[in-house]
Amino acid sequence: MSEKMTNKLKAIFSRTPMKMGLVALAAAVATILVLALYSSVSTRKAEARQSSFKIVDLDEKTIDPAQWGKNFPRQYDAYQRTSENYGTKYGGAGSEGAPLSKLKEDPRLTTIFDGYAFAIDFNQRRGHAYMLFDQAHTRRVTEKPQPGSCLHCHSSNTVAYRQAGLGQGAPGTLDEPFDSPDARKQLMAGFEAICKMPYKDAAKLADHPVACIDCHDPKNMALRVTKPGFLRGIDALARSSEPVPHLPSIEKWRKGDQKEAYEPNRDASRQELRSMVCGQCHVEYYCGPKVTLFFPWNKGLKVEQIEATYSDYKFPDGHRFFDWKHGKTGAEVLKAQHPEFEMWSQGIHARSGVSCADCHMPYTREGAIKISDHHVRSPLLNISRACQTCHRFPEAELKARVEAIQDRTRALMDRAEDAVVQLINDLEQAKKAGADETKLQPIYEFQRKAQWRLDFVNAENSMGFHAPQEAARILAEAIDYGRQGQLALRDVKVVAKK
Repeated sequence: MSEKMTNKLKAIFSRTPMKMGLVALAAAVATILVLALYSSVSTRKAEARQSSFKIVDLDEKTIDPAQWGKNFPRQYDAYQRTSENYGTKYGGAGSEGAPLSKLKEDPRLTTIFDGYAFAIDFNQRRGHAYMLFDQAHTRRVTEKPQPGSCLHCHSSNTVAYRQAGLGQGAPGTLDEPFDSPDARKQLMAGFEAICKMPYKDAAKLADHPVACIDCHDPKNMALRVTKPGFLRGIDALARSSEPVPHLPSIEKWRKGDQKEAYEPNRDASRQELRSMVCGQCHVEYYCGPKVTLFFPWNKGLKVEQIEATYSDYKFPDGHRFFDWKHGKTGAEVLKAQHPEFEMWSQGIHARSGVSCADCHMPYTREGAIKISDHHVRSPLLNISRACQTCHRFPEAELKARVEAIQDRTRALMDRAEDAVVQLINDLEQAKKAGADETKLQPIYEFQRKAQWRLDFVNAENSMGFHAPQEAARILAEAIDYGRQGQLALRDVKVVAKK
């Protein structure tokens, strides 16, 4: 460009009107960009506020999740995907259409559960969508009579309990809010009645597995606990002297006058409820025919505290608590259910304020909307959102860390199973050889202790991950009690049968 032309341009742009024009143009462009950004932000905020749709009216009688799904389609879509079969190294039924048998995987379990329904049928878990179907079709139910209490944790039964309670003479109507005094009377009366029913009759009252109404208030979607067993159990825990630092609302309640029962729906924080709603079912409990289902939390949540509660408990006939008499030895032994809540309570995640939902239902975004992922599943299938929110390491490393813990737990469990099975076999041989039954009683206690601890970890669905050190401690005690029983058996004199 020539020097003359350059000087001409400088002269043009040095004029005040031109400068003002350029400033105005820049301001206009900036305004347009700011307005565009504002429009985008406003649209996203409006979208975020529209987290649900008012298509149908929901109330305390709306059980079917599909109805809730009309107002909450994102959550319902995710909930439906719990029907997808999956597998991790130590859990899940894989991609097959039917659950895999644990008894075929580990024949030692048949010996351990001899004389009990779990020796007939014991399968890998599947998603929540199958919880009612799988229970109704297991051979434990189809070949062995079971009580209606089994439905407590395998179906949506809040309305069924309340309806049955009304039939028992409880006051009020189903339209009353769940936390009203009349509704609670309905719930507890119906719970008592249905627990006493045969399973085949009680099952007619349940049409759905876990449903929205079990965990959410239909009026405002607030989290809530609805299972009678948990409501009673958590109050018993609150009244115990066992420290529960991971449940600060209980510690706070203990400092009060305690005139009213601890009420999670009133006293617990939302973060605590994000574990308690899971703890309604993922727990240890008794659901046999002799008494109404109960959670054994009177002394605390540790394995030996639950054992002590059972040992102090007397059935109506005055006999000490036991689940069944072992088929090979006759020992009165215990059967653990699925004590995830209890094991989680002993782990670092609970102590750090991490809830069940943080890992198994992590927050997800759809556009501007942030919701909990209702596709409940193993965090190993969703590491980026379940784990990496807190742990800034590659997915492969996090998965390897988890599996290392689980591998160690499995190795300890194998040793514990060997110890328990060998004790059972030795006891069986001693009985056949004519050992004095009174001399065998202390050894039956070793079997009860060893088998209970082994089963507590085996029945818990994290393969030790929820509380690795606690799981190792429990299995070490199982091995120890099993071997102590074998050593004690050496001192029992065998009297040859004539």
